[in-house]
Amino acid sequence: MNMSDLIRRRRSVRTFDGVPLREEDAARIAEFAGKAENPYKIPVEWKLLDRKADRVSSPVIAGTDTFIAGKMQQLPHAEEAFGYSFEKIVLFAESLGVGTTWIAGTMDRRAFEQAMGVSQDEVLPCVSPLGYPAEKMSLRESMMRKGVKADSRLDFEKLFFKGSFDVPLSPADAGDLQLPLELVRLAPSAINAQPWRAVLCGDAVHFYKKRGRGMGGGSWDIQKIDMGIALCHFELGAEECGIRPVFRAADPGIPHEDGLRVCHETNVPF
Repeated sequence: MNMSDLIRRRRSVRTFDGVPLREEDAARIAEFAGKAENPYKIPVEWKLLDRKADRVSSPVIAGTDTFIAGKMQQLPHAEEAFGYSFEKIVLFAESLGVGTTWIAGTMDRRAFEQAMGVSQDEVLPCVSPLGYPAEKMSLRESMMRKGVKADSRLDFEKLFFKGSFDVPLSPADAGDLQLPLELVRLAPSAINAQPWRAVLCGDAVHFYKKRGRGMGGGSWDIQKIDMGIALCHFELGAEECGIRPVFRAADPGIPHEDGLRVCHETNVPF
């Protein structure tokens, strides 16, 4: 199964079947996580945690005792780096038939930070359960998905533009970048806010972050994590099409509304 099929197949899982994570799957995920890299070259320390042994928990998760968590130094682009690396781990888990979901708020954060030994200059942005999906979602999970319209995404033309934000980009006009951008469109995000916007200019795609209501504040920005996920999907889709994108910092100076911010001046030429 290629990466685009994995991305399309995967969904957030909060209800698991109660079968403990197999040792071989745990070992493969831990090994993959230990090698996961990101374009920002910022290391992330990953660890598999046990609900009972490590005293960690999330009230929205049922049927599994295993979690994966990551911590890192609070550096520029740390959130994007985390999102990029974690999404690769999530997709690898999906390839093994292991369910996951991104958790940033609905967890005992202090317990996870203690289990990971998070220091004052480090941050633990998100965790995920690891387990085998139950045949049927719980009522709580179904209601949570319905509340954020988890199965819906904004139209292609509302997310991507050509030359400027005045000209919507259609899938047909995206050419070889239709698949990479479509995989960005399908990416998961906090409360399904879909903050990514992108402008295709010649041989470059400029990514922007659209601030959602109530998404500011705190020591880290969860929507920057979403942007890291989007960049991961873009690169995976581009590579599937035989394109090897190069990430670099550059502000193209494209006029935009106040609610938009250059994604840390990240420019993705191909």
